[in-house]
Amino acid sequence: MTSSPLSPPAPIPLTILTGFLGSGKTTLLNRMLKSPALQDTVVIINEFGEIGLDHLLVETVDEGMVLLSAGCLCCTVRGDLIATLEDLLRKRDNGRILPFKRVIIETTGLADPAPILHAVLYHPYLSLRYAVEGVVTVIDAVNGGATLDAHREAVKQAAVAERIVISKTDLVDDAAELSRLRERLHGLNPGATFLTADAPVEAVIAGGLFDVEGKIADVAEWLKTEAVEEAERQSHAHQHGHHHGHGHHHGHHHHHDVNRHDERIRAFCLTSDRPIRQGTLDMFLDLLRSSQGARLLRVKGLVALAEDPEHPVVIHGVQHVIHVPAVLPRWPSEDRRSRLVFIVDDLERETVEKLWNAFLGKPAVDQPDAAALSDNPLSLRR
Repeated sequence: MTSSPLSPPAPIPLTILTGFLGSGKTTLLNRMLKSPALQDTVVIINEFGEIGLDHLLVETVDEGMVLLSAGCLCCTVRGDLIATLEDLLRKRDNGRILPFKRVIIETTGLADPAPILHAVLYHPYLSLRYAVEGVVTVIDAVNGGATLDAHREAVKQAAVAERIVISKTDLVDDAAELSRLRERLHGLNPGATFLTADAPVEAVIAGGLFDVEGKIADVAEWLKTEAVEEAERQSHAHQHGHHHGHGHHHGHHHHHDVNRHDERIRAFCLTSDRPIRQGTLDMFLDLLRSSQGARLLRVKGLVALAEDPEHPVVIHGVQHVIHVPAVLPRWPSEDRRSRLVFIVDDLERETVEKLWNAFLGKPAVDQPDAAALSDNPLSLRR
């Protein structure tokens, strides 16, 4: 399928690859670059010294750009990711570089993925030309637990990922230790897909909102609301069991001590069986982002609008900004509920749920006054 001269070009899939220092993401990226699946890919990294490219180099194309033997183009971020992405598009559109089909951004080990998501999703031009297919986070099986304990950046990297790659599993002799790490990561991000470092490249980079032609992809996989809902049920049952089982102080304290640095970050899902009016949705998202934006690591969802329930809209937000919703040609499954998945930092589910229920007119105790909230003179700037 080709675009007409008057229609915008199909968005270019973009994947963010992150992982803490020493997690093995450089090794994973080197392996991926040898695969035919990544031919005609641009890889954006911070410094050439951070990744062993010598065996892949072919020639220098431009300052900071190197053509790789795999048919990929590698470039550095020259201080500004937005400028780099725009420059790549100009060179591509003008025929100065190969017409790349995909972009992978490899972050530094200490990076928070949220600003990168901001840079692409909410830029008026870049958001039209690039389609973010998700965040891939690499976790070291040997040191992953200690890293999560010691470094908040590592926790956030895992929390916002669509796919978590657990590396160095062959170096772990204790199967129970590996199982505990997986359980901890699942509790932190129940909607993520878990892979090992030897997984096919297609599995690592697949699973975004749109394919190369901008059509609907596996949105159900992207959302994974059923996994989030099941994790919520298990968490509730676990807490209930602790409350009515043995001593609160010993059992409950032990549970939280194991995951003590993960307590602030949680995932939950809110749903509605009835279609939602566009104005109601806008006011809810507007008030939520203005009051709690710093705590919203990710907001993802599908919503049935009352004005057009047959064509769901995709909601994607990062902190204070909600991306312009994309309208899908059809529902990805038989489940036509509106559902929003929240990954939040130090924010209780009840706070968001009360606001959600208030705007949707659902009866609940101690809800804020929806009419009063709607008078808030805020506009949704997307």
